[in-house]
Amino acid sequence: GDTGFLNRTVKVGGASYPYQVYVPANWTKKEKWPVILFLHGAGERGDNGLLQTEVGIGTVIRRYPERVPAIVVMSQCWRDHWWLEPAMQAQALGALNQSVKEFNGDVSRVYLTGLSMGGNGTWEIAASNPGKFAAIAPICGPVRILPRYGSLVSDELQSEKRYQQIAQKIGKTPVWVFHGEKDPVVPVSESQQIVEAIKAAGGDVRYSEYVGIGHDSWNKTYIEPGF
Repeated sequence: GDTGFLNRTVKVGGASYPYQVYVPANWTKKEKWPVILFLHGAGERGDNGLLQTEVGIGTVIRRYPERVPAIVVMSQCWRDHWWLEPAMQAQALGALNQSVKEFNGDVSRVYLTGLSMGGNGTWEIAASNPGKFAAIAPICGPVRILPRYGSLVSDELQSEKRYQQIAQKIGKTPVWVFHGEKDPVVPVSESQQIVEAIKAAGGDVRYSEYVGIGHDSWNKTYIEPGF
């Protein structure tokens, strides 16, 4: 079968969403494969199904394919939309489930990661689907919703209770959180507060804060040893 970056489409709720799936060169249907769902940031939104491979995990795969021995599903959120929205979450999960079937994914080793807006999506999707993911890795993701999310901002989403709510829903799922100390876009306090909330809830969390790094902390995350 084909390997590398492959074009695919998933149909959800009457709409078609193009996405990319990366299949390692040594893929074989004789074994079960771990699967990673990657959620891009606000700058990579669109409907060409390609832009989201250019920032974050896709870049690392192209440079260091040996670091990512997994099926990687890269959905694309529409322009002017957010991963927070049920329709966008549904297309990402649809692409994930379709890829698990097509490429013999191991349902016990499905992982979720995302950066910035996709970091927020990682928190939201993990909270809405407890037990689905073997582990999650949100990178510089807001937990409380920032004013730039426009019409989606509600009192509930901006509430301080949000950290506790998400922490409780995620439960015992292992979490590794990443953030740049000098992030000018998403305050580092977002990650610090959710990490504290997960600890307080008895969850399983690690936190890596990169000193002197701004918003693009994902460049370090995806080449982090042990990641």
